[in-house]
Amino acid sequence: MGFSCGIVGLPNVGKSTLFNALTQTASAQAANFPFCTIEPNVGRVAVPDERLDTLTKLVNPQRTLPTSLEFVDIAGLVEGASKGEGLGNQFLGNIKECDAIAHVVRCFEGEVTHVSGNVDPLRDIGVIETELMLADMAVAEKRLANVSKKANSGDKNAKLEADTLTPILAALNEGKPVRTVLPGLTDDEKKQAAHYQFLTSKPLLYVANVEEENAATGNALSEKVKAHAAENGAACVVISAEIESQIAQLDDAERAEFLETLGLKQPALNLLIQEGYKLLGLLTFFTAGVQEVRAWTVRSGSKAPQAAGAIHTDFERGFIKAETIAYEDFVSSGSEAKAKELGKQRLEGKEYLVKDGDIFHFKFNV
Repeated sequence: MGFSCGIVGLPNVGKSTLFNALTQTASAQAANFPFCTIEPNVGRVAVPDERLDTLTKLVNPQRTLPTSLEFVDIAGLVEGASKGEGLGNQFLGNIKECDAIAHVVRCFEGEVTHVSGNVDPLRDIGVIETELMLADMAVAEKRLANVSKKANSGDKNAKLEADTLTPILAALNEGKPVRTVLPGLTDDEKKQAAHYQFLTSKPLLYVANVEEENAATGNALSEKVKAHAAENGAACVVISAEIESQIAQLDDAERAEFLETLGLKQPALNLLIQEGYKLLGLLTFFTAGVQEVRAWTVRSGSKAPQAAGAIHTDFERGFIKAETIAYEDFVSSGSEAKAKELGKQRLEGKEYLVKDGDIFHFKFNV
């Protein structure tokens, strides 16, 4: 099951540098000119999880596999992208294919040329979000015009579309993203809205990219981004993409020493990945045996058969029961056998809602 987070922003804000650090590769060219990334680069990164390390120590398996998250480095948007400026149509299409958006905002001065000539993070945020809303507005207006006549004549499907699109278009005309409308829609309307893949309906995380010396504390510009995020119910991570790209190239011992000199407890990338994971409404369950300890991903609200299906479709199709131990119970018991002995293992059926940290053995028959 793949989940992707698109990295967006104006040109020369540090998107490709951040992507290179995330994937620990140089596959995305980082250069001092706009549109250095023409095709979206895709990389899968492990989701840091201390629980996986703890389970590995307790079980001592042959191998340990983390779960992962996909990041897509999307070339820089510019003002007018919704009308095709700067290859805008292509880039907006790339965003549409992602599940969430990580909006990189430049919060550093320096020699790297800013596309607007000076650094102003709130202005930059406004440019990107306006272009995304204009693109959504064009979709909503066109579709609403197509269904209005049918809706007025009593067509139920057309009426559902019209009832869904009308408040969405009203919000966009007021400068509000689609995500602000979704909580007020009915379940059927939410399903309908999902079909349009509105860009501003996607969960949003701001990434305030600061200079190296402010990697641990942030700066005045990043504080503006954090305040904007708080006002709009969004998350924000402060990061120095340049520092993170250096950290990513170090071995474990060098990395720990370097982080200490910077006053950081862990790479900020860890927090970015974890925030992206939460942004998508995901949770982790584990399988733990002598051959393999592994983390798996499902959406929050998934039931036990869906978790089984994340491992193999046959597991979901032939699901019978799930032997389940909570992570805390497994760790406090010290082993699976001891947890069973203490009565910490449960048998759960098809309606069981997966909890973050559950350790499963699935019973199935196909």
